[in-house]
Amino acid sequence: MAAHFLIRPEAQVDIEESAFWYEDQRLGLGELFSAELFELIHRIAEFPLQFPLVGRSVRRGLLHKFPYAVYFLLEDEAAVIIAVLHQRRDPAVWKGRV
Repeated sequence: MAAHFLIRPEAQVDIEESAFWYEDQRLGLGELFSAELFELIHRIAEFPLQFPLVGRSVRRGLLHKFPYAVYFLLEDEAAVIIAVLHQRRDPAVWKGRV
């Protein structure tokens, strides 16, 4: 269905903050986080309907090596990334971005 994606500015901040945090923990870990994240985002863009709905129109993809989730909407043939959050974060964070 969707073949491309868009990352909203607030989700970009989520990504950068998370990658910097991991990089501070261990050299190269932020890069590993980013690589897995963008692999997932490309899968989301390619096959968005394989990811479960977690809200009315919001879907979620989970990273495997890191406890993070990618929340996205489908708009005009694109997967729109609205949040990239640690799985223990309050769901109100992504719900406030819909």
